[in-house]
Amino acid sequence: MSQIENSAQTGSSEPYTIFTAPQKAFIVTTVSFAATLSGFASNIYFPALPQVANDLSVSTTLVNLTVTCYLIFQGLSPTLWGSLADTKGRRVTYLCTLVIFLGACIGLAETRSYAQLLVLRCVQSTGSASTIALGAGVIGDITKREERGGYMGVFQGGLLMPVAIGPVIGGVLADKLGWRSVFWFLTIYGGVCVLVIVLILPETLRSMVGNGSEEPKGCAISLLALYQRKKHLRQSITPSTEGEKPATKHIDFMGPAKILLHWNTFCAIFYVAIHYTAWQMILTAVSTLVQQKYHTSEIQVGLIFLANGAGSIIGTVLVGKFLDYDYKRILRKYGGDEQRIPIEKARLRTVWIWSALECVSVLVFGWTVNQGVHISVPIICFFVLGWAAISLQSVISTYLVDIHHTQSASAMAALNLVRCLLGAGGTAVVGPLISSVHVGWAFTLLTGVMLFLGGLVVVQFMFGNGWKRKFKRNAPSEMEEQNA
Repeated sequence: MSQIENSAQTGSSEPYTIFTAPQKAFIVTTVSFAATLSGFASNIYFPALPQVANDLSVSTTLVNLTVTCYLIFQGLSPTLWGSLADTKGRRVTYLCTLVIFLGACIGLAETRSYAQLLVLRCVQSTGSASTIALGAGVIGDITKREERGGYMGVFQGGLLMPVAIGPVIGGVLADKLGWRSVFWFLTIYGGVCVLVIVLILPETLRSMVGNGSEEPKGCAISLLALYQRKKHLRQSITPSTEGEKPATKHIDFMGPAKILLHWNTFCAIFYVAIHYTAWQMILTAVSTLVQQKYHTSEIQVGLIFLANGAGSIIGTVLVGKFLDYDYKRILRKYGGDEQRIPIEKARLRTVWIWSALECVSVLVFGWTVNQGVHISVPIICFFVLGWAAISLQSVISTYLVDIHHTQSASAMAALNLVRCLLGAGGTAVVGPLISSVHVGWAFTLLTGVMLFLGGLVVVQFMFGNGWKRKFKRNAPSEMEEQNA
């Protein structure tokens, strides 16, 4: 456990954070709202793919390539912004990324060629993708382990709202106003998000503001931070101690890569990335498959995506609450000593359930669409797929924030890097794969890959705690920093 979390639980006069429970909930809601930009920019676009292809006179495969490029930059850009956020602050990084996002959205709404569409989608992804890593960083700043699972669940549930309603909005906009209206909608939505961030979101990076009681400067100033700091100073018996504030670090752009290759994260990241890739392949292919097999409109396709989004939101909220309950139960079992808890056991032991559910839903979805079974069956599979896939994401995300507490934004950037690059490869090959071996066999192959690579999490679960003990003996000082 980090020195800061430890002092907060061993009777230090200063609280871990000066923000109250309602204020923490408000902050999590705010960063969840910002994180919806990434989901909206990605998912609102899916129902309009066939219309974009027709309007720009290109093939569906080429339009799918814009999804692939979006995912590539969704993976690459957080490695830059995550490192910046862990050293220079959350607020300034938010503002930089959102300005880029707004400019790209305006350009996309006015694009007249496929080349412009492809380039600006990459720029849009660069601006929006990091909001998820930044939000996870903020949550890592203001929460302790025993409450973090629930807050991460709420955060994941909020950012998944676009998965539920984004395709519906996109389908309606594309059907009634044309696909360009989708990007005008994103421009307006992004502008509101910038306003909320500027006025409300406090700076939470502990190397800058400690537990929030340090005076913010420049871009770190917000209304909520100023109000709560004044309130805290009036109520505080003893002043904030500088010793509890982490030392300011230099920007380490290789930070996400180091976390990716770290002994206690590598297997878990690649495991969840494979399942994320399967999910993205289905999300990319479903519009074309459903329209070809069931002859649906853009609005109907959007409503089908609603099932996936509903499953995602329900799954992540419930699994977050369960993670908190399970961690507290294990903590009691170990006599309240967090140093003794095998974090792999506390966080990763439910991944088998979600992995099995995802494999079954992918397999059944593929064959029911292939055989033209009544559309209600693929919709149910789509619901279960969203539930299982995002539950798995929530479990691994909470685990990463726990063990890389002082670099939580970089840790999420490392996860994004792998899952988005693999997802990009998956979306690029899903169309040709389905054309070659048909829908049923394509998703059977995908299920087989997920089952085969399930051994990665077995390795992490069985040997992670042993690796931790060995690493602690060899490098105790680094271990104290990493084991938040």
